Amino acid sequence: MSTGLSVTDVVNVGINLTPVAAAQRNFGSLMIVGSSPVIDVASRSRLYTSMAGVSADFSSSMQEYLAAQLFFSQSPQPSILYIGRWAETATNGLINGAIFSPAQQATLLAALQAITSGSTRMVIDGVTRNAQSLNFSGITNLNGAAAILQTALTGATVAWMPDSNARFVVTSATTGTNSSVSYASTTGTGTDISALLGLTQASGSSAPVAGIAAESPLAAVTTLTSGASSIGTSYGLMIADTSVTTNQHLAVAAYIEALNPSMIYGITTQDPATIDPTQTTDLASQLKGFNYKRTFSQYSTSSPYAVASIFGRAFTVDFTGNNTTITLKFKTEPGVTAESLTETQAATLKAKNCNVFVNYRNGTAIIQEGVMANGYFFDEVHGTDWLQDDVQNAVWNLLYTSPTKVPQTDPGVHLITTVIENSLADAVNNGLVAPGQWNAPGFGQLSMGDFLPKGYYVYAPSVSTQSEAIRSTRVAPTIQCAIKLAGAVHFANVQINVNR
Repeated sequence: MSTGLSVTDVVNVGINLTPVAAAQRNFGSLMIVGSSPVIDVASRSRLYTSMAGVSADFSSSMQEYLAAQLFFSQSPQPSILYIGRWAETATNGLINGAIFSPAQQATLLAALQAITSGSTRMVIDGVTRNAQSLNFSGITNLNGAAAILQTALTGATVAWMPDSNARFVVTSATTGTNSSVSYASTTGTGTDISALLGLTQASGSSAPVAGIAAESPLAAVTTLTSGASSIGTSYGLMIADTSVTTNQHLAVAAYIEALNPSMIYGITTQDPATIDPTQTTDLASQLKGFNYKRTFSQYSTSSPYAVASIFGRAFTVDFTGNNTTITLKFKTEPGVTAESLTETQAATLKAKNCNVFVNYRNGTAIIQEGVMANGYFFDEVHGTDWLQDDVQNAVWNLLYTSPTKVPQTDPGVHLITTVIENSLADAVNNGLVAPGQWNAPGFGQLSMGDFLPKGYYVYAPSVSTQSEAIRSTRVAPTIQCAIKLAGAVHFANVQINVNR
């Protein structure tokens, strides 16, 4: 150990790390809500990044699988999918055991094969059940171990789940709010297998999941977007279940319209009334009547999950790239059969703001028109939602990561307008915003009819214009922005003049 005085008496150096900036929201993630009993009502949702992950959990006949297949079939391929659980019917109480790795599974099987008089105790629906004299010596796999335990455990089913979460699951035979399964515990006789099977709290079992009563789609979506089960990182939402009624869809659409942070709800309709110009009570007509900005529909006779494909194509947009924004019109839907419509039927869908993947006489098929229920274009809603989030995060991170403070002065406000302009410049770079004429009432130095050479204009009044009461609350002067959307060409008129 060195001797002498400390260097810090003369030179004292400290390091201050700025806080990690808040992450931006992902505007390329979809939540598929379904009623298959793969995901329990406590965990509520799972994240997937490929179809391989989905197929490990869901069989190819399940509606969640079919919707996910359309989502991941798009090219380029999206990368983030959530699947959420809807309790369409009352659910069973259950307990999910600890997850075993492949190596742990081999060790577990060998340990069980050495047990000829195993035992465990569980409380099922409030009744204590003892399973004793369990002989595992003849099993060849963990399914066999589950079968032996199930035979001895009255009132429950026991399964070995070889999916992405390989574990034992004990499920009550009853459903509803009184259905329950406890952690496993020792009976005091034989060889206790409770911890060996991963069914105790100490061995890594999840908390017991109580059964719940049947819920509406709205109740499921509300749970999935709030509280402990929140999937707030998801931007798109669809329900993969053909039993959902028109009124249930409308209830979810109303909820999504008011939700913060914002989401987009997609619905596939197969109702023939949708293409009938005399019908006004079909789902698409009602959605248009409610003027919903955050819900869109698609008519498809071939797939009740067709909107998953629209989500898949739209959610490949990288807003941080150059010229990356798209319009949905003219895009295709792999896995969805295109509709063959009459001109009247196509015009009816357009009038009802209902999208369709449709055949053209030149041998092509395209999505049209790519609109929300109120007629706004999907790409503009998607893009402006991203821009709102980008600006919000930029200003937040300026204030949050500043090592001192952003002063309530004109130079301080200039710091804020600078980060806002950086976000707007990104919107120009990705193709959402472009130079153009401003045709709305002006503000600041901007007047109606002025040309926006950058595609945007940011105005902040001087701090000196604030009243003392407002200034004392430490609120910056209201900053106003004007942006000119780049739009997209959906139609073209060409005149060819011929001279002999």
